[in-house]
Amino acid sequence: MQLHDLTWPEVEAYRQRSDGVIIPIGSTEQHGPSGVIGTDAMVAEAIARETGRRADLLVGPVISIGAAEHHMAFPGTLSLRPATLIALVRDYIHSLAQHGFRQFFFINGHGGNIATLKAAFSEIHAEQRGEGAGLALRCTLTNWYEVTAVVGLRKQYYGDREGRHATPSEIAVIQYLRQDLIQAGSLPPPGPLQGEVQGADDFRAKYPDGRIGSWPDLATPEQGRALFEASAGGLAQRAQAFFAEGRAPSPF
Repeated sequence: MQLHDLTWPEVEAYRQRSDGVIIPIGSTEQHGPSGVIGTDAMVAEAIARETGRRADLLVGPVISIGAAEHHMAFPGTLSLRPATLIALVRDYIHSLAQHGFRQFFFINGHGGNIATLKAAFSEIHAEQRGEGAGLALRCTLTNWYEVTAVVGLRKQYYGDREGRHATPSEIAVIQYLRQDLIQAGSLPPPGPLQGEVQGADDFRAKYPDGRIGSWPDLATPEQGRALFEASAGGLAQRAQAFFAEGRAPSPF
């Protein structure tokens, strides 16, 4: 169930049985010459919705812009500064906390968000400790592409050709979700890995077409469906376990 599809009495009724909410987060950034800019946000949102459906849990609105400074040399990319993203996540969580929500399960689609999200969680916990409220709010981060079954499928389908950015696995999920966005044709082999990236201009110089070692033309909608279902199935179990743990009585 989607938060923005409900009325406030329906949200209040949900809160009587659960204090947990799933929050998808992605990015709006280049995904090579054949991947759409909204890939990370679209995939995270769709998998979060399916996770919520399977686990009968509330899903909040997607955070569609993330920390993507290193992609800013490619037209269409949008990026938030780390401090801005931290503030956004804090206000998002604090708004829901005011309505009685206490547990927040983030489903992430962009690796560049990870450090900033963890910093946001630390800020929230520090604020609570400073207010003498204890750690009343619980936050956790999961990456849809790191579910065990998904990792296995990525290796099976693509092996070393999965790469690190604009990967065939994420392109495949988009193809499953939106077949109108499939790009015809094949791409040349990606260039070699170039080591650590130092900012947006350096990224563009080292990886001119936006890919990092990936072969997205290997993707198919059928693979995307398998990856999507494997991720949602694994995340539904994780979300239920996380929320159940938070509802358990304290041993102290």
